[in-house]
Formats: sequence, structure tokens, C-alpha cells
Amino acid sequence: MPIITKITVQQKKRDRYNIFTDDGNGEKYAFSVDEDVLIKHQLKKGMELDEFSLTEIDYQDSIRKAYNMAIQYLSRRMRSEAEVRNNLREKEIDDVIIQEVIHKLYEYSFLNDEEFAIAYVRTQMNTTDKGSGLIRKELKEKGISENLIDQAMKEYPDEEEFNKALAMCEKYVQKNTRDSSRGMKQKLEQMLKRKGFQFGTIQAAIAETEMEKAEDDEMSALRSHAEKAHRKFSVLTDFEYEQKMKLTLFRKGFSMELIDQILHEFKDI
Repeated sequence: MPIITKITVQQKKRDRYNIFTDDGNGEKYAFSVDEDVLIKHQLKKGMELDEFSLTEIDYQDSIRKAYNMAIQYLSRRMRSEAEVRNNLREKEIDDVIIQEVIHKLYEYSFLNDEEFAIAYVRTQMNTTDKGSGLIRKELKEKGISENLIDQAMKEYPDEEEFNKALAMCEKYVQKNTRDSSRGMKQKLEQMLKRKGFQFGTIQAAIAETEMEKAEDDEMSALRSHAEKAHRKFSVLTDFEYEQKMKLTLFRKGFSMELIDQILHEFKDI
């Protein structure tokens, strides 16, 4: 059986040790271990190592190395259990080792999916413009159970979600004055839906937003779009021109009554 002849500290990793042994054919480097494993197995000069000991040492050191990888991954920000598992699998760590690492992380309170989910909801609510539906979807993708998601989403009350949706609507209306009232409503619905807001919240926020324009303002916005379309379609025949203009402006959300008025105005030019 090989006998430990020397133990040295690694130069670049001061918490790892190189083990040298002699099996009767002279001293040679055998393996390296984490400081934790060195202490646990009481490795020292003159100690004999049988096959069982070597297998156990290798197993424990693999756990320790994977554990250190997980701690480094967790040091950047909070993670879910599923995220840690996936990260270790990407590093080709065996599932048996990963399970041991996960157990240790829970033991030392480095993992807690309930706390992670609550912190995630609070962060997304305070720093992003996401609705509850999108946050729910992201938590599910991170491997959080439905039960924990339901608990965590209590941190995002309906009133808070409504206020966020309303603020987004008002900001959009202020920046897009050239859109028609109907066009604004359609775009707001699409935007809030993409952001994951609930249907009822979307409808309530849009209803609360002041976007109905005075007729003069609506006509001014229509005229701006009509002038652009006119430059594009003026080379067409009268019939084609009128059809193209009506279709284009109607898609922008303007009423046919106002469109007919602006086309009549253009004919008199």
C-alpha cells in the first residue's frame, strides 16, 4: 500500500494540498486535496492508504471542489436550487456529487428557494417595469414551485401593479402625441401584455389614462400621417390612391369619418 511521504501547500491555492506517496518504487505525486478533506481524514506523513481510503478521499474531495464552485456561483447574487444544479451540471459534475453539495448548501443556509423567490419578486417590482405574469413565468423557469411562487407574489400587490401600469401608460401617451386615440389604446394593450400585466390591470390602467384627444388634436395627428402617406401614394391612380390612403390611416387607428375629411381636404389642394 502507498505511504504518504510528503504534504505540501499549493502555491496558487493555499487551501489545497499536494499529497506525495511511495508504494515501494520511490516517491511521487499522488493527488491533491482540499484543506477540509485533509483534516477530516487526518492525512499526515507516514500514513498508509488502502483502496477504500483512496476512494473515499477522492469522493469527499470531489464534493468539496463542487461545493466551492457552487459558493463562487452564489457569491454573485442569490440563486435558486435549480439554477445551482444546472450550473454544476454544465461543469460536468456527477448528479451524486451535486446532491451532496445541495444538501450542504441548505445545511449552511446558502440556499433557500422561499427567500430567493420573495427577494426576486421585490427586486423585479422595484427595479423593472414587469407585470406579475412575467415575474411568475421567470420564477417558474428558475425552478421555483407553484406553491412558493404564490407565496412570493403576495409581495407584489394588485394596487402596486396597477400604479406601475398606469405610470407606463401615461408616459407612453406623453411621448407619442402623433398616435390616434384608438391606435394608442391598441399599442398600450400590446405593450402591457408583453410586460406580463394581468388583463384586468391592463383594462383598468388604460381606462384611467387620459388619452382622448380634442378633435383638433386628433385631426392634427391624422394630417401628419396623411402627408407622409400622400407622398408615398401620390403616383397611383385616383382609385388606388384613395384605397391605399384609407387603409393606411385606418390601421393607424383613425376613424373613417376623420379620414374622409382629410382626403377631401387633400383633393382641394
